[in-house]
Amino acid sequence: MSIITAVRDIMPIRPLTYAEALRMAELQASKFLVVSGLAEPPIPESAVSGLPHVQVERMFPAPSSGASQWSHGRWLILLNGGETAGRQRFSLGHEFKHVLDHPFIDVLYPGTRTMSAHDRAEQVCDYFSACLLMPRTWLKKAWTQTQDPRTLARRFDVSAQAMGVRLLQIGLVEPEPRCLTQGVA
Repeated sequence: MSIITAVRDIMPIRPLTYAEALRMAELQASKFLVVSGLAEPPIPESAVSGLPHVQVERMFPAPSSGASQWSHGRWLILLNGGETAGRQRFSLGHEFKHVLDHPFIDVLYPGTRTMSAHDRAEQVCDYFSACLLMPRTWLKKAWTQTQDPRTLARRFDVSAQAMGVRLLQIGLVEPEPRCLTQGVA
């Protein structure tokens, strides 16, 4: 069984709630790491680009951060070569989730009153990429050694912004207040 098939197979083929979709994305990222034999950060690009029938290319310039499509018997993942290495890694994870979801995308993420099917899929792909590059258990372990987001970002080879979002998702940091009231009498 291929790694892609093994990771796809844990996804139930039915409409998912947003919470279910995020949980399944995290389970898929964890499964991918296990079956790929990866046990510590950073996740190498070759974990995805080295898969059979997956080709990763960079475009200069590119109209977006990434894209994926089935073409000539393989998955082609295009990345914006003009973006930072950390952004490209995040885009690779995001596009890889599109590859995993491809056969079932129309079923998994139906639109809701407040969010289109496309927007739901994009958010789940972002979450998957964060889970892949910054797995919850690895990040919690690293957090015991340092609580400096920039140091953690370097360790996991992601942007400081991506690390900040992931730390919030896991609950290791509190959200910044939107505004501070000073001198209120």
